[in-house]
Amino acid sequence: MANTLLEFVQTILSDMDGDEVNSISDTPESEQVASIVKSTYNAIVSHTVWPHTRRAVALWPRSDNNFPTHMTIRDDLKELISVRYNKAMTGEARKDYRDVVWCDPDDFLRKTNYRDNTQTNVDVVLDDSGIELLLLTDKAPDFYTSFDDKNLVFDSYDALVDNTLQQSKFQAQGYIIPEFLLQDSFVPDLPADAFSLLLEESISRCQFKLRQFQDMKSETEAQKQSRYLSQKSWTVAGGIRYRNYGRSTRRVQGVQPWPNR
Repeated sequence: MANTLLEFVQTILSDMDGDEVNSISDTPESEQVASIVKSTYNAIVSHTVWPHTRRAVALWPRSDNNFPTHMTIRDDLKELISVRYNKAMTGEARKDYRDVVWCDPDDFLRKTNYRDNTQTNVDVVLDDSGIELLLLTDKAPDFYTSFDDKNLVFDSYDALVDNTLQQSKFQAQGYIIPEFLLQDSFVPDLPADAFSLLLEESISRCQFKLRQFQDMKSETEAQKQSRYLSQKSWTVAGGIRYRNYGRSTRRVQGVQPWPNR
């Protein structure tokens, strides 16, 4: 059963023999409890990949044309799992979305360094990090990397089609970290069977932080819920299945097969 933040705070205060409140802002203690629920929630969603937080995500281009293959990810993105780009040529009506694969930064440099910067189809771009990148200008991107876990750098762009990579031509998916609002009516974005974990974890933390008391019953129940949810965080048909390609912005998903140079 989904609960509002106010209901969480009221339940926790009752368990702690605290004052009754009608809003999370009624007392300093109720505000503290609400903040602890928020921090507990953030810990839960950051430690587990929740299938319901999978989204189609936008990649934003740099406003500076000196970075034709640089794209930026959203701040609340936890893990990027796939990237595709429309590689249709000029005059082709049919869209041609194809996978663009993640490449480790060192491998990215090793692959692109084979290119001859004296050729007309190679563009030398100075990255924010200060290193030079050898990018092709006559084809859509095949692979990408990130040197700072925030900006994505793709290996090429087709100057005959666009002078930079286009946001509208990307299809990307990833897991986000949902926003938590300190509002009475706010309902945390969790699967229904994860609400008990949030409650028990929050009770345990509140008892320890506000009462200097270790609630063993709540800790035990939270551990049971955590073990259960670690094996079952999905709801539909045994979980979402997807191929293991793409870039994890918070964890690397493994070595990927690279296309030919």
